[in-house]
Amino acid sequence: MIKKLLVLILIVQFNAEAQSSALQLGDSLYANGNYSKAIKAYEEHSSQNEVYGKIAKAYLAIGNNGKALENYQKSVETNPEDALIKFEYAKLLSRSKQYKEASNLFEALIYIDYKNPNYHYQKGVVLEKLKDSTFLNRYLSAYQLDQTHQKAIFKIAKHYLIKRKHQASHKYIDKGLESYPENVELISLKAQNYYHQDYQNEAKLWFKKLLELGEESEFIHEKLSILYAKNSDYQDAIFHRKKVLNYNPYDATSMYVIGTYYDRLKDFKKAEEFITKSLKLQDVSLNKEYAQLGRILNRQEKYKEAIKAFQKAVREDPSDTFTRFSIIFTKEQFYADKEAVIKLYEDFITKYKDDKISKFAEMHLKELKEKNFLKKD
Repeated sequence: MIKKLLVLILIVQFNAEAQSSALQLGDSLYANGNYSKAIKAYEEHSSQNEVYGKIAKAYLAIGNNGKALENYQKSVETNPEDALIKFEYAKLLSRSKQYKEASNLFEALIYIDYKNPNYHYQKGVVLEKLKDSTFLNRYLSAYQLDQTHQKAIFKIAKHYLIKRKHQASHKYIDKGLESYPENVELISLKAQNYYHQDYQNEAKLWFKKLLELGEESEFIHEKLSILYAKNSDYQDAIFHRKKVLNYNPYDATSMYVIGTYYDRLKDFKKAEEFITKSLKLQDVSLNKEYAQLGRILNRQEKYKEAIKAFQKAVREDPSDTFTRFSIIFTKEQFYADKEAVIKLYEDFITKYKDDKISKFAEMHLKELKEKNFLKKD
């Protein structure tokens, strides 16, 4: 009898050691990144309800979210009091766009521990995805429970920025920066608030702070370019707009804008170069762009090329009478035969007599005829 009892004890001890060994092996394999083998080790554990959560994490690590969700669900069902497992499961449901299920779980977690700010924050995330207008209340609850909660602060400040409630947005941003002065997301919101408030110097300061922190983006350089241009600092505006082209070398809008900045600097050669590049990239109506190019060519006394640009502008928009007038005006500078030019003006005035530009054309024609008469004398 005693021998049988000893054998039974040894068998139980052996099984316990074997199960403990399987669990330890699984943990070791997981810690070393060998997730698939860790899953196999965990599956050999006799009490599966103890390892469903571990299996779920291993599946998550190899990118099998379906299996991870399946095992998290089993773990929650067999370990209903384990809040950590519920939290991980709810977050994965949210990442898997199963927002309603995630919302229900986060609500249950809030009921268990109302003072946990992360539960409120994650609930806010899924409510926002569900387009539930109460999402802001959850972010505010997270903030009230932890006034250093950077993610909640960002969400609140961004919401107020979108609503153009700039003072409220600044309030939360400043609070967040107290505990984390280098939070680039909050600094970006700060810059955007000032930008929309048209506080140009302050906006430039905060956008430049992002650059100092190593945060470069097309968005930052575009906004800095606009801000410098508003202050007529066209060299700096060009510098930052060219940085935009580093991200998108075929950005026709940026090329056109750079051309207009060079025009303001009276560097007409560069203005011509960039506006020409812009035109080649666009396949929409280019009336405005060709007309601008024509004016720039005129200033360089490239009258023949200017006429061609104006003619292209008219082809893009036949109703553009001002550009039609510009063609005749350019021909006046280019053609020696002033009688022919006078005839062009007369025809223009007859054809567009109801257009506002015709009054100006009549005045100019009168001056031209007087000059031509004096030359003949």
